[in-house]
Amino acid sequence: MALWDRIKESASTMQTQLVAKKNDLKSGAFRDASMAMCALVAAADGTVDPSERQRVAQLIATNEVLQNFPADDLRRRFEENLDRLTTDFDFGKVSVMQEIAKAKKKPAEARAVIQIGIVIGGADGDFDKDEQAVVREACYALDLPPHEFDL
Repeated sequence: MALWDRIKESASTMQTQLVAKKNDLKSGAFRDASMAMCALVAAADGTVDPSERQRVAQLIATNEVLQNFPADDLRRRFEENLDRLTTDFDFGKVSVMQEIAKAKKKPAEARAVIQIGIVIGGADGDFDKDEQAVVREACYALDLPPHEFDL
């Protein structure tokens, strides 16, 4: 199977798993960690062009699991995290990782945050090495083994 197909299949599988857990994913910690993860993946290469920002915002707005939360609130949190990362990536990353770590107390939420990162990263069909690296770092912040997610 080609790498492209594996990426699409993996993102699709993760999304299916997330939808199955939708009713368990309603906490503020999950919301905050998910938006931090989306921003981290979007800014993984150190830059975020307007089309990428728009694409990720659209994915957030249409993701069935995230519809547990008001879209305007999600967009605001995503933009705040993205601003931190684009102002000073290294300093912003510390803050964003702290947001992601909020989901550590509930293993199902922690796994869902990682899965959202993979879905966002694979949405364009290219879950590149920078995106994989930041999702792997998030695994460590959440005390999850990266190999569980093929990272």
